[in-house]
Amino acid sequence: MTLTALFTPYVMGPLRLKNRLVMNPMTRCRADADAVPTAIMAEYYGQRASAGLIITEGVAPSPNGRGYARTPGLWNDAQVAAWRPVTAAVHAKGGAIFAQIMHTGRVSHAGNMPAGAKVVAPSAIALAGQMYTDADGMQDYPVPQAMTEADIAQAKAEFVNAAKNAIAAGFDGVELHGANGYLLEQFLSPDTNQRSDAWGGSVAKRIRFVVEVAQAVVAAIGGDKVGIRLSPYGTASGMAAYAEVDETYLTLTKALAEAGLLYVHLVDHAAMGNPAIPAELRDGLRKAWPRSFITGGSFDGETAAAAVASGATDLAGFGRAFISNPDLVERLQNGLPLAAPDFASFYTPGAAGYTDYPTA
Repeated sequence: MTLTALFTPYVMGPLRLKNRLVMNPMTRCRADADAVPTAIMAEYYGQRASAGLIITEGVAPSPNGRGYARTPGLWNDAQVAAWRPVTAAVHAKGGAIFAQIMHTGRVSHAGNMPAGAKVVAPSAIALAGQMYTDADGMQDYPVPQAMTEADIAQAKAEFVNAAKNAIAAGFDGVELHGANGYLLEQFLSPDTNQRSDAWGGSVAKRIRFVVEVAQAVVAAIGGDKVGIRLSPYGTASGMAAYAEVDETYLTLTKALAEAGLLYVHLVDHAAMGNPAIPAELRDGLRKAWPRSFITGGSFDGETAAAAVASGATDLAGFGRAFISNPDLVERLQNGLPLAAPDFASFYTPGAAGYTDYPTA
């Protein structure tokens, strides 16, 4: 089939995107030890600026929110200054770029966090398994501290501060990472949120933190600069489906629509072995959302074009294909073969497997 649908411009709020292809957020671990972006990150994102929209790797909003080694932050002036060349590189090529704000919650380890930071989560339930640290290699996930009312207020303020810093750094907007088992999703799931107060128990109470974070960020920078990523039925970081999953996401999506967010970005990793999102829920979320709708993951050119052409999604997200094909848009447009990514260099420091992939 023709892929024409992917290459038509799209108006998303105040932005006119040059095509319907989104570069999905992907952790790449190329920041320095202080969570400051490095010069090669500007080169990396600039190389991929032919995408209609780039969503960065997850960016920590605070020391407490930094889960992985060498991931970047947006909580201080040095980080803001180091992000400016990144946004400038993308804008110089006519691209648009959102920063994904990712508080990892329990998916963390003290070995990857600044001194004085703490691992927090809705409930004191450790994630099974281990996490890599640069200093000590693989380490067991710790039992997180159950968040107090003060911790919850602090975390909301951290999202707001990071969003303001993103705009100061030149980003076109931010994406709240409500997927993949990180803090926002930890509040949504009854498996990770076993609170009996105003923040847990019923669906309405479990979605409250996510909704209030979204409302606060919208109030700070404007709804036309805020999106959110969601992953119902996802299995990343210890997540699993639960009895009320459909009700949870339909209720949440309606509340987020009322909050005025610009887009919902739905994660679909069925092609990577995750459970598929049931068609009924996918259609329900699409109908419940009044503005831009992004679906990311599991696409090739033909399936992405079909999804856009049918109206199932407005924009189609690609992840790993953008790692090894900085010119992915041009390759799809011209029917050229795609290069395969080197999995061994996904999270290693330096340019190898990062900025050294050739164009066609």
